[in-house]
Amino acid sequence: MWDNAPLLRGIANALFGLSLVLVLYGVVRYVLRLPVFPLHAVELTAAPQHVSVEQLEKVVHKQVSGNFFTVDLEQTRQAFEQLAWVRKVSVRRKFPWSLEIEMEEQVPLATWNGKELVNTHGEVFGGIVDQPLPAFVGQPDTAALVAQMYGELNAVLQPIRHQIVQISLSPRYAWQVKLDNGMVLELGREEMRQRLARFVAVYPYSLATQARPVKHVDLRYRNGFAAYAPGSGV
Repeated sequence: MWDNAPLLRGIANALFGLSLVLVLYGVVRYVLRLPVFPLHAVELTAAPQHVSVEQLEKVVHKQVSGNFFTVDLEQTRQAFEQLAWVRKVSVRRKFPWSLEIEMEEQVPLATWNGKELVNTHGEVFGGIVDQPLPAFVGQPDTAALVAQMYGELNAVLQPIRHQIVQISLSPRYAWQVKLDNGMVLELGREEMRQRLARFVAVYPYSLATQARPVKHVDLRYRNGFAAYAPGSGV
């Protein structure tokens, strides 16, 4: 092999090329880490509604490190997503020397089991609101199902202009709703939409005209329902 000049030249050229690549890599890496490429700003695409400026500044000072080229975008994204009321964040470099943060905040749909909140995607999160919200009651990992059923049943109720203020899913997966007039409806575990639709169809001609306000209606009957009014004995 040692007397094979073409082979030796090829090996030498390969080694030289590899050395050149390593040197260039080292130079580029060194240059990119120089303080001449500092981050000058962190910009938000929209003003937050629930996250304070102080919270954002704290994340920037503690979690955002490096310069324009070396800052870890994934780490930065995760740091912002740890903030309460932040659902989703995207981070990208913006020339000349800043980061652009696009932040999606949580939009509360209802309370969850009296302790947490549910967003419009059916996801549970922690937070406190100063506005009245519907109450969702359900089993672990069923928030998305309850949110979906809430939307579907509210749509069925539109003709009688009542809305759900509480929807409950029992451990046996039976549904119960409470309307904004205080009426509680038992829907059971099957054909919930059909049962509610039958109730809506007769409500203006029967229950809405009762002398005594009906407080509880059991819709789990095949061909009808049972209505209970306080003090009526029925």
